[in-house]
This record gives sequence, C-alpha cells and structure tokens, in this order.
Amino acid sequence: MKKQSDLLKLFDYAGNFRYLTIFSWILSAISALVALLPFVYIWKMMEEVLEVAPDFGAAHNLAHNGWMAVLFAVVSMLIYIGALMCSHIAAFRVASNIRSQAMHHIVTLPLGFMDSFGSGKLRKIVNESSAATETYLAHQLPDRAGAITTPVGMLALLLLFDWRLGLLSLVPIALAFTLMATMTGAKMRTKMKEYQDALGQMSNEAVEYVRGIPVVKTFGQSVFSFKRFKASIDNYEKWVIAYTKQLRLPMMFYTTAINAVFAVLIAAALFMTQNGVGNAFLLNLLFYIIFTPIITVTLTKIMFSSENQMIVADALERIDSVMALTPMPEPIRPLCPKDNSVVLDDVSFRYQNTKANALDRISLQIKPGEHVALVGPSGGGKTTLASVIARFWDVSRGRIIIGGVDVKEIPKKQLMDTVSFVFQDSRLLKTSILENVRMAKPDATREEVIKALEAAQCGDILSKMPNGIDTVIGTKGVYLSGGEQQRITIARVMLKNTPIIILDEATAFADPDNEFKVQAAFKALSKDKTVLMIAHRLSAVAGVDKIFVLEDGHIEECGNHEELLQGEGLYTRMWQEYSRAAKWKVGAKNELA
Repeated sequence: MKKQSDLLKLFDYAGNFRYLTIFSWILSAISALVALLPFVYIWKMMEEVLEVAPDFGAAHNLAHNGWMAVLFAVVSMLIYIGALMCSHIAAFRVASNIRSQAMHHIVTLPLGFMDSFGSGKLRKIVNESSAATETYLAHQLPDRAGAITTPVGMLALLLLFDWRLGLLSLVPIALAFTLMATMTGAKMRTKMKEYQDALGQMSNEAVEYVRGIPVVKTFGQSVFSFKRFKASIDNYEKWVIAYTKQLRLPMMFYTTAINAVFAVLIAAALFMTQNGVGNAFLLNLLFYIIFTPIITVTLTKIMFSSENQMIVADALERIDSVMALTPMPEPIRPLCPKDNSVVLDDVSFRYQNTKANALDRISLQIKPGEHVALVGPSGGGKTTLASVIARFWDVSRGRIIIGGVDVKEIPKKQLMDTVSFVFQDSRLLKTSILENVRMAKPDATREEVIKALEAAQCGDILSKMPNGIDTVIGTKGVYLSGGEQQRITIARVMLKNTPIIILDEATAFADPDNEFKVQAAFKALSKDKTVLMIAHRLSAVAGVDKIFVLEDGHIEECGNHEELLQGEGLYTRMWQEYSRAAKWKVGAKNELA
C-alpha cells in the first residue's frame, strides 16, 4: 500500500479548510510576481536618469514611475496578507483537529498506557507536534509557493534586460542549491528525527524528575540521583554540538554563495567592459546588483521550508505513533456486574518489551464486602495486580471477573462506576476544591460535594482556605500537603461511591496527623465496600479479612494476619523485620529524648 504523503495527511485533518490552504498558495504566488514589478519601474527610473544626465531636471517621469513602484509594492503586500489570513485559519483548524483527534483516541487506550508511554513524551507529541504543523501551514507553505514562483519571474527579468548577466547571476544560485541539497536531503531527515527523539526524551525525563522532587527532598538525594534525566541532557548536548559542527562548513559555503551574486556580476562587468562601457550595459548592471539580493531571500525561504517540512514529517510520524496504538476493545454484548466480588482465574500479564511475566498464573477470590490486602517485596506485582483488576491493562492469559462478569464484557464507563482507585501520589487540578471533587460525579450538587468532603475528614482543610470550597488550588500561595491532597482525593472517591475500592499505598507520604485523618477517611470510605489495599506498613493490614503475599508475580501465601504468622513463610519474616524496624525507631526516639 502506497504511503500517504504528509501534505495529504494535513489535508485530511483540515477537512474543507484545505481549500483555504490552496488559495493561500495561489495568493502568495501572485504576490511574489507582483512584488517583482516595482523593480521594473526602478529600472525605468534608472534608465531615465542615465539618459538625461547631467540635466536631471529633464527627467519628467521619475515621480510617476516611483509611485507605480510603491503602488505595486503595496498591492503585493496586501495580497500576501490575504494569503496569510487564509493559511492561518486553515493551520489553526489543522492543529486543533490534530489535538482533538489525538486526545479522543488517547481516552480509548488502556488506562495504564500513560505510565508506559511517558506523560512528558505524550504532552510533547500532542502539543508541540501539532504546533509544528501550524507554523508549517501558516507560514512555510505560502512562503514556499512564493519562493518557487519568484525564480520564474526573476528568470524572465534576468534574461529580458541582458541575458549574459542573467546567466551569470544563476551560477551562484546553482551552487547554493547544490549545497542546500547536501543539508536538506535524506540524512537531514534522519538527523531531524534524532533531534526530536533527544528533545522528547529530555522532556519526558524532566517531567519524571519534577514529580520525584518530593522523594529527593525526603531522602536528601542530589540532582544526580536522577541519572536518566542527566543522561538525557548530556545526550542532547553531545548531539547538538556534533550536528552543529557537521553543518558548519556547508552552511558557511551556502551563505557565501547566495550572497556572492553581486561579486560575480562585478567581476563579469570588469571583463566585459575592457573596451569601454555604454549606458545600456551600466543600467543593466546596476539593475542586476539591486535586483539579485531577492535571490538570497528566496533561497533562504526555500531552505527553511524544506527544514520545516522535515520537522512536520517527523511530527506527523509521532502523532501517527499515538494514533496507531490499539484502543481498549469495548464489549459487543455489554454486561453489568451482579455484585462486588472479584475473581482472578489463572491470570498472567507481561509488560510490553519485557521478557518475564509481571504476574504469573495467579488465581484468587475476593468475596463481596471483603477487605483484602496485597503485601510483599517491591517489584512483586502488587500494583500490577491491582491495575489489571481496574483494567488499566488487559491480561495476556486467564480472566478477571467482577460480579460474575469478565471485565472485558463490562463497558468502560460501567467499569469506572464499579471500581475506584486511590493512588499514593494523588494529583489535583488547578481549579477549585469543589470542581476537583466534582470530577468524580459532574452532576453532583454542592451539598453532595460538601458531604463527601466532611466524610473524608477535610473540614480542617476547608476552614483554612480563603474561599472555602471555592478556593482554587495552586494560585496565590494556596497549596496542599501530600496528606491533604490524599483526603481531597478520597472525598472524590466517596462522591463517586463505587462498590469496589483499590488503595495503593495511599498513606505513603502522609505525616502522622494526616495519616490519622486519612485512615479515618478510609474507614468511612470502606464501609460496605469491597476493598483491596496495597501497603508496605504491615500494621495497616493486620485487621483485614485476607492477606495475599506476592513475590516475583506469584502468590506465595494467603490467609489472615494470625494464620500467616503461624507459619514460617515470607509474611512471618516480613512481619519480624517490620517489628524490629518499629522497635528501633521507638528506641531511637527515646534516646534522642
């Protein structure tokens, strides 16, 4: 199948606005041709001056020719403005449609897609790639149409007055075109992709670094703890310096060539006037020296449009890479869960581009209203198991059954109304507390939101806010601690009131006071719900109905706290280590006291 050209892709995004783009090219080409007419009138003025010299008072047509030059310059400018108006309207529509279609597609992808793809990389693709097409369509394509038309008109003028000087003027142009080809060919396209890859990687690592600043501060690590971020900066630096050095000589010779037309003309004039010079030749020489700098501008526009064409090609490839991702399939015959039970039947799951299974042949059952916990060493698969229950990913083997129905047979909206997820690093939007909580239920009344906030132990937060529930978070010095953000998130989940709740290390960054209130909020939130809790603090899970101990993607043990301590397995060892660590902390505090 023949690959669709980048321009046709842009036209697809433009819809009927593509005709404005085409019209902008036509107007730009007309503007370029009209822009040459003032030079004809300048030539007439110079001719008249040379004819009447030294009696310059006899030049009666100077004013007329001068005003005609001004008139055509203004007309050319107005036509060009019309071209830009058309191109900008179409370009804005294309950029808007790219972003809109990309975001509509992204929301159909599995919920875990963001973690694997990288939010910084995705933001750069959606925002900057669409912006690259905007610049290309709004400016570069109309300029390119004018830049291609200009040489045609120039060639006619160059050969009209003196064909010998006209041909000599084309020598530096041919050399410049050859040098341009070496800088804007297939190698340049590859280099442009490498450049965008380096930028994308640096952007993604920067986002992850900023998100990890709380951990850096907590553990007193330096900036170099984030080796991937520093490595991405170093990689970008090496690439840019090497590429700049590679283009240094070609760019120098190209700049020299496009600015050397007048030098070629003067050298030719010295050779051609050894036996004297006539007024006609002098007139044409002066005209060419004045006229040929347009070549420099024209070639520069062509070069930049070629470069931007490569940027756009790379941008569209990146947009296509997102659009090509397979959406989460929706059920053909949707079913609704009968209750809030959860069953994993021989479930295996492997992340993309990894060799080992993150979950391997896991089977478990959670009864309606049961509170269970997932514990185990880091990397054991706890968060992955919780994620596949919420269908952040589709499993590669086995089935996940909620309320007697395979999650793949439950519509996405129904599933989101059945399962809520409270993360350890909850994030709030830069809007009011009211709207942050109301995200869970857009049609909720103000009274329902306030009730959810009170149930989530958020009364102290609202009391210190300048505008209470209407306070916008993140403006005018209004910020919340990690524990406070967690309570607002819990209020959001309470408002949604789903029958199944997953808590992933939800008190990880809470101080003691906030942790107490978060735990109280959890107690209210968990009433009559099926709760799956992930925790490293084993004291927090001692009272749950059942504990699943995971290691290397397998369930090593299962039972309640007392049953697991009767054995000598992994949970017993973890509890002993946890108890020793807790005693050490208490002893250390007593010594400090």
